[in-house]
Amino acid sequence: MKTFAFTFLLTVFLQTCLPVFCAEEETIKTDTLTAPLSEVIVTGTRSSAEQKSLPVTVNVIDRKKLTACHQTSILPTVMQQVPGLFVTSRGVMGYGVSGGSAGSISMRGLSGGIGQMLVLIDGHPQYNGIYGHPVADSYQTMMAQRVEVLRGPASMIYGSNAAGGVINIITENRREGFFHEVTAGAGSYGSLQAEAASHLKSGRFSTSIAGQYLRSDNHLPRMGYEQYGGDLKMAYELSSHWRASAHANLTHFSATQPGTTAKPLFDASQWITRGAASVALENHYRNFSGAVSVYTSFGRHKINDGVNKPDSINVRLFRSKDAMNGLSWYETLHLPSWGTHVTVGADYQHTYGRAYYTSTKTGAVLNLPVMSGHSHRNEVAGYIDVRQDITTWLTADAGVRLNHHSVTGTEWIPQAGLVVRPTSDGELKVMAGKGFRNPTMKDLYLYKSANDELQPERIWNYELSWRQRIGNLSYGANLFYLKGDNIIQTVNVGNMPQNMNTGKVENCGMEAEAAWQVNSLFTLNTNHALLHMHNKVLAAPIYKGFLGTTCHYGPLTANLGLQYIGHLITALPTANNTEKRENICLLDASIDYQVIAGMKLWIRGENLLAQKYEINSGYPMPRATFMSGVSMQF
Repeated sequence: MKTFAFTFLLTVFLQTCLPVFCAEEETIKTDTLTAPLSEVIVTGTRSSAEQKSLPVTVNVIDRKKLTACHQTSILPTVMQQVPGLFVTSRGVMGYGVSGGSAGSISMRGLSGGIGQMLVLIDGHPQYNGIYGHPVADSYQTMMAQRVEVLRGPASMIYGSNAAGGVINIITENRREGFFHEVTAGAGSYGSLQAEAASHLKSGRFSTSIAGQYLRSDNHLPRMGYEQYGGDLKMAYELSSHWRASAHANLTHFSATQPGTTAKPLFDASQWITRGAASVALENHYRNFSGAVSVYTSFGRHKINDGVNKPDSINVRLFRSKDAMNGLSWYETLHLPSWGTHVTVGADYQHTYGRAYYTSTKTGAVLNLPVMSGHSHRNEVAGYIDVRQDITTWLTADAGVRLNHHSVTGTEWIPQAGLVVRPTSDGELKVMAGKGFRNPTMKDLYLYKSANDELQPERIWNYELSWRQRIGNLSYGANLFYLKGDNIIQTVNVGNMPQNMNTGKVENCGMEAEAAWQVNSLFTLNTNHALLHMHNKVLAAPIYKGFLGTTCHYGPLTANLGLQYIGHLITALPTANNTEKRENICLLDASIDYQVIAGMKLWIRGENLLAQKYEINSGYPMPRATFMSGVSMQF
């Protein structure tokens, strides 16, 4: 029945919208739905490079696509546009942290919930210093000018936590002039969203400042959410060869957590502040380019885990502070006449974390065992990557990273690949690379299961891919196989829980994507991912497919997205329960109407098929929801 509804709605949409929206011919810039073969990217290597010369696969999502449906977070759009990537959710707005949270990012069955998927802002790592995972509510659309997603291991360049891939949020504004953006909307369950931003680029100086406010009652009782934050970016070209920049972002959110339908919670709440800042100095010469940067990612968490009875009181609050400070340097030698590119770099990170309990009555710190051992870790690494054009149609790339961790010691991380270009518009890529994840402070020191003798997780990935662009059609396909050991799991040792390097992972699959600019008014894009897991994990669907369309007609723009998520495991089997799976068909749509130049009215609908489903077990997702508002640029 779901498959029939999927096909029927898509057919009706195409038959009714295509003749109407394509009736007039206007010149409209093509959407960047997937990265063209000649697209210059920075995530596959520290310096700018054409994707067709790199063995890795990178999806590029530009500002136009990120803002097309007026999403306040980059993650819903990224999940639709990138095959193999999945993000958990639990409500209309907000992801949260701790028990009952969402926002876990997985790629090819490797989960960001345990630090195997890395999020970057301008190439700088962003994650909770104690738990080692991304904090999804920090990644707002307001700061992103584009997002690059590298599928597969990126540990050779970016170190720990990048075994599954990376999401790089790039904040640089390249548009000349002084302009402003304002968006405001309201919708289902008392949801509100508001953003305002100003951008200036004049001569050598550029700056962007943005602010955001969000709130929602959400669709379940005791599941409120409120967030506000700001973002600032400044850059100055010191000369034709040197550029300095600074970036800062601060987000605060509070959320309540109702517990599962089987085990409701009362008074469960959290107050979270996350921030990031960086300063960078870049150089660009004919044969050399590079950068040195200093950055920090920090957070303050206060969590009330709630009680099972409405008249009870939780006597303690969980509190934590963390910071991850780093220094990064790289320099690339370009020799175009020889077809040689050599990048050398070094990274240093100092991670701090403290966890403790305070009394809900007095605020005093309670003398309870929470975190044992040291609250600091240091990590230093050096790497080299060499890319050589052997012929006009063959490029080889190889690199290695030497990483030293103050607890786990030294780790070598190699990566190598070939790019074959049998035609001028297509390339065949083959690569092998090692990913790794160092144990987090939570694994080493937090709770009774802590084990300070843990070793890094290690994963090897092998990939074969083909990409081609023919006129207005671009497409690509990937086959991958990954196998890892030393995965950290909590097991019973002498009737006591303990973290051990006992887990294994073995996944394989295929991914495909295509984008077609039918004409100046109508665009189609689709992507699909099929995953086989030898050892099953939560929140990694066996199949994920997306079909999207964008249509323009005069002042109207319509976006339609149909996503199918098959065999999503929401609960693993236990002694008392069987495995739980979901098959989900989600239809989303948005319509913009340009009232006057620089002003649009918009409406967005999600889950328009009113599907009943869960992503986090025990947390039913909302049926159809709507949001409408106004956007202005001036």
